[in-house]
Amino acid sequence: MTSAAMAAADESGTGEHPAETGYYVYGVVRAGAGRVPADLVGVGGAQVRTVEHGAIAAVVAEVVLDRPPGRRQDLVAHSEVLDGLTATGVVVPVQFGSVLPSSESVVVDLLAPSADYFAALLDELEGRAQYNLRATYHESVVLAEVVEENADIAELRERTRAVPEESAYAERVRLGELVAQAMDDKRAWDAEALLEAVLPWVAGHALRTGGGLDHVLDVALLVDDDRRSDFEEALEALAESVHQRIRLRLVGPMAPYDFVGDS
Repeated sequence: MTSAAMAAADESGTGEHPAETGYYVYGVVRAGAGRVPADLVGVGGAQVRTVEHGAIAAVVAEVVLDRPPGRRQDLVAHSEVLDGLTATGVVVPVQFGSVLPSSESVVVDLLAPSADYFAALLDELEGRAQYNLRATYHESVVLAEVVEENADIAELRERTRAVPEESAYAERVRLGELVAQAMDDKRAWDAEALLEAVLPWVAGHALRTGGGLDHVLDVALLVDDDRRSDFEEALEALAESVHQRIRLRLVGPMAPYDFVGDS
């Protein structure tokens, strides 16, 4: 229900007070007609529109403030709006959950103070999209490599294999430490090799946090639209060359979330 409709319901004698609303901000685009698809809706199914300031515009939708955005479906809606905007032009994503109290505050607090920054960032991101590349080990294969390549690990592994756990606690701890260090060394080498193969095809990259014994690399890649086909072919060839040891998962194209600083 819109603010006007809620006010009308209140005046009609229902006794209900209109809910407080604000403006959820999805991203910043270049100002101009037709920038937002007519059927684009966001969090809570609210219609998306723009609030303009000079050459730039914030993409917003009115939301009720009694429940701050935070559910998984809100995050999905946020991403879908940005994906829809990316399909029609460049967009600077704004952090998930960003809400301002009014359209005036969107201009005063967001657009006006950072107009030059947003304009420059839109220029920088024009004709580019983000891909996320995640590399993980086939754990059994790489652990077998670690044992084969390290005599101390192989010896400790053999020594503790048939010994009751409580009888070889210190040696098992030492074995775990040696395996972890060997995996860290192998991970660093493999991650560097993967990056060396990928970076010639991209305009920028940003390392992302990853974890787990099978983790190798998690990186956001900024790719020029006119190199997209060549980039994807290069990644397919790379995946084939390492598939016995490493799985590669490529997701994209998407809005350039990892290349907009603290927006």
